[in-house]
Amino acid sequence: MMKRLTIGICVLALLFTGCQNRTNTDEGDTAVGQKMVKKSTPKKKKKTLSLLPQASGTPYEMLVIMGEEQWERPVGRALFSVLDTDLPGVAQPERQFRISRIDPSSYGNMYKVFRNIIKVDIQNIYSVAKFKFARDVYARGQMIMTLQAPDDASLETLLRENGDQLLDFFNKAELNREISFLEGKHNPIASDKVKEIFGCDVWVPVELNKYKVGKDFFWAGTNKGSKDMNIVIYTYPYTDTKTFTLDYYMHKRDSVMKKNIPGGPEGSYMTTQHDFVDVMDATVKGEYAQKARGLWRVEGDRMGGPFVAQSRVDVANNRVVVVEGFVYAPESLKRNLIRKMEAVLYTLSLPNEQNIDNFTYGLEEITIVPGED
Repeated sequence: MMKRLTIGICVLALLFTGCQNRTNTDEGDTAVGQKMVKKSTPKKKKKTLSLLPQASGTPYEMLVIMGEEQWERPVGRALFSVLDTDLPGVAQPERQFRISRIDPSSYGNMYKVFRNIIKVDIQNIYSVAKFKFARDVYARGQMIMTLQAPDDASLETLLRENGDQLLDFFNKAELNREISFLEGKHNPIASDKVKEIFGCDVWVPVELNKYKVGKDFFWAGTNKGSKDMNIVIYTYPYTDTKTFTLDYYMHKRDSVMKKNIPGGPEGSYMTTQHDFVDVMDATVKGEYAQKARGLWRVEGDRMGGPFVAQSRVDVANNRVVVVEGFVYAPESLKRNLIRKMEAVLYTLSLPNEQNIDNFTYGLEEITIVPGED
């Protein structure tokens, strides 16, 4: 089986060729609806010089400051259940975060510079349970969330009802860290090719240095037999809001991938595992977007893995721009790889966004304070 997989990877590698001049982009006849053209002006993030050390720990590690007795009570089990959630869109179960816990008495300087920290503060001075956060307290790139509550029961209820917000908060923080890294270090050749083909900009990791170009299509990959990371961009005309249904998305993805990403054996090609795909409506940079995540496979071969994608409306050219990341890592955990590709999606800037003086990249962070006093 491993020999077969290796052959497939090697043949895929031959498909990454030099870039050619772009062909004309298809244009639709129907104007984009008013809902799609709503404008927003992102707030510019100020950058200041910090003398703090860089936050420690690896991506998607979480440090919980909580006593052992409290950790074993229902409130601690409720927090653990939130953090122990499986990563969506992968074939094998994998935690969204790697969890470590220490007693508050051990919370010294070595631990205070950790990147993701959750502290539990239960005192009768609080009237309601709430989440509060602070950034860069002891280190650069750090997020500390404090769970405040008057008693165990109210915090347990808060966690059970709002645990998804807590996870969303830290996932966004990690994605923004990766986006910030990409801003300072990304592949300029890939950016130039995307600009030439689509008139868009995107920050692709430097290790994705093999390319393939097709009609309204671009593919960058690492060309590694294991832990292979890939970014794909393609476009098609926007017609109406029915464009953003699950069936329409999978039909488009299947047709584009079949045409542009053949597999190793003759006649094989990439396709989508339809039973393992979720799409959702979202807002990216103040505009409508469709997010998708799921599993891909190669028809006629045994290759496969997770993918994550975003579809956005390019109002200026009346088209849908899809940017997708997918990974192939048959012998490895995939969380950090697919999350790294997911961060790339948020660096996409459409033609009408590139001349905005205060345009910023990344996700808008959320402040979650349910039950304000």
